[in-house]
Amino acid sequence: MTRSFKALSALLTYPSAELQQAIPELTVAIDAEALLPAALRRQLACLLDEIAGGDLYDLQERYVLLFDRTRSLSLHLFEHVHGESRDRGQAMIDLKALYENAGLEIDSAELPDFVPLFLEFLSTRSRREAYELLGQPAHIFAALAERLRKRQSAYEAIFRALTALAVSKPKPDALSALLAEPDPDATDLAAIDAAWEDEPVNFGPNAGNGCKDGLIARIRAGLRPAADTAAAAAPPRTAQQ
Repeated sequence: MTRSFKALSALLTYPSAELQQAIPELTVAIDAEALLPAALRRQLACLLDEIAGGDLYDLQERYVLLFDRTRSLSLHLFEHVHGESRDRGQAMIDLKALYENAGLEIDSAELPDFVPLFLEFLSTRSRREAYELLGQPAHIFAALAERLRKRQSAYEAIFRALTALAVSKPKPDALSALLAEPDPDATDLAAIDAAWEDEPVNFGPNAGNGCKDGLIARIRAGLRPAADTAAAAAPPRTAQQ
């Protein structure tokens, strides 16, 4: 098990007193494995310190403004590659099946593409497989990091870390396309409403999108058993947000 992924998963969940109390343990896990360069670990330390010593209500308000009210910072992967397209439902089913085939059972109320849950899954895989899986949404993580940098948010460090660990680095055209999308401030209610308007569902031969198709292909490939990764599966458990 890669404890660093579990630590990053915890850091991306809604702030709670339990999370604040767990910060020393998370710090030890990240430092002990030393998967990240020292500069990135120092950047993560800023977030760890903010959560550990911050006012809980302020931390929760900041989290909601960033990740719940701002679509461009959504912690649901398929929000960035599917939006409201017809492929989203099937992609959710495929990703859930990937988890379950690996022995990870998820709560029925949880969406499979929630980043903390995705990281929880990666923690149960071999590092090689985890790094390969990270490469598929690497452009999403890079875009999230850049948007958080603009907001001077310490959460940027998590997505810089994920991008750094991914085997495949973000393709410039895919990253540029994401960064060209609207990125309104959470306090601009009119812009937020516009960003969350339903997108049209496109049908026909030109309805596909290269970014999402690549991610779907990787998920479906993962549904096929692989001999070199079978030993890395963790015992079944229920993952909660």
